[in-house]
Amino acid sequence: MARPGVLLVRLDRPDALNAMNASLIEALHAVLRRVRDDADVRTIVLTGAGTTFCAGLDLRGYGTVPTSTGPEGRPQEAMRATEHIANLADALRRARQPVICAINGPAAGGGMALSLLCDIRLMSESATLHPSFIKRGLSNCDVGLSWILPRAIGFSRSAEILLSGRTIAADEAHRIGLVSQVLPAEDLLSAALDLASKIGANSPFGVWMTKQVMWDNLETPGIRAAIDLENRTQILSVLTTDHREAVSAFLEKRAPEYRNH
Repeated sequence: MARPGVLLVRLDRPDALNAMNASLIEALHAVLRRVRDDADVRTIVLTGAGTTFCAGLDLRGYGTVPTSTGPEGRPQEAMRATEHIANLADALRRARQPVICAINGPAAGGGMALSLLCDIRLMSESATLHPSFIKRGLSNCDVGLSWILPRAIGFSRSAEILLSGRTIAADEAHRIGLVSQVLPAEDLLSAALDLASKIGANSPFGVWMTKQVMWDNLETPGIRAAIDLENRTQILSVLTTDHREAVSAFLEKRAPEYRNH
């Protein structure tokens, strides 16, 4: 733990600019599986080792996906690798803990998509986002970008960025709402950890339900269904011991002591 309740996860292939290969992605999947339901881990901070967040797919070769059962054709191998990376969308979403992405350097292709799949993003002043699939002869609609980017910044702006494949600097990323804060490189990680600790000071169930309902309601077709989900979740929250503790702490002017009950 980087701090009480805060798990720091680094993409750790600095010599390869933290490019995605089977080993790196499986390691990230393994961490998310291990802590998904761990009440002692209250928040997760994801960043890159070295000066790059993630250069996207390792063009020198992805390696063997763990689910592979033997020799396959090229389309089958490519689909396994693609799904191995894209399944991080569900893994990050299913984690009870909010995931704060500290974008410490360039985030290209799948690296940019990975950052957008996190719940909150903070960015170094020198970092950049590169929707680079289209620069490699591929569609820029990959790893969830075509779904999440228009919801974050609108269709027209997303289309302009994805079709051109241009670089997004940190100041623009902040201006258009892709990141919450832009900070000097030396302050980025501490700011992300501070935010993680602040979130972790809230009730575990309240944080879990807030994250879950926000993501679920991105897919809800109307406000009535969204409110119905909120109502049911709120009733569950009211029935927790931690809710009663929070009310007592407020009335007694003290910090609450949450037990995830």
